[in-house]
Amino acid sequence: MSTRFYGEGNIGSQPELRTFPGNGNEAPRALLRVNVRFDNLVPTDAGMVDRGGFWANVEIWHRDAGAWANLYQQGMRVMVSGRMVQDTWKDRDTGEDRSAFKVQADRVGILPYRVSQVVLEPAQGQATRQPSSPTTQQGAYAKAAGPDGEWANPADSDPGPGE
Repeated sequence: MSTRFYGEGNIGSQPELRTFPGNGNEAPRALLRVNVRFDNLVPTDAGMVDRGGFWANVEIWHRDAGAWANLYQQGMRVMVSGRMVQDTWKDRDTGEDRSAFKVQADRVGILPYRVSQVVLEPAQGQATRQPSSPTTQQGAYAKAAGPDGEWANPADSDPGPGE
């Protein structure tokens, strides 16, 4: 049984990447696991106080998990949405039944806390695009591309009568 989960916390250890070969026509699968401490922040007169959060493994099954393994780092603040499920297994040493909750994540977003720099590189096979110079750009944007071509800047257009 599972339930929807949304939580914010910090990654507690380096991400762990595992890859599994595909069966027959299936592509190989990748699993990225991070351990996150989720907060239980409660507002008080003295400010926000942590009233005891919890640790949970967060599993991300995605074809791009290998690339993401280098993106997520210990101490990074993340927002996680997914399903909370109970994982059960037998202890190797004692043979006793064990269980723990984990999050099977749909999304793991990086929050800007403690991030000093983000560098984006073009994807393989894509040409780099230079930003337009500020001297040619007017208002919020000069032109925007849409499904039917370029749109003019609304700041440059004159509203018609009655608008």
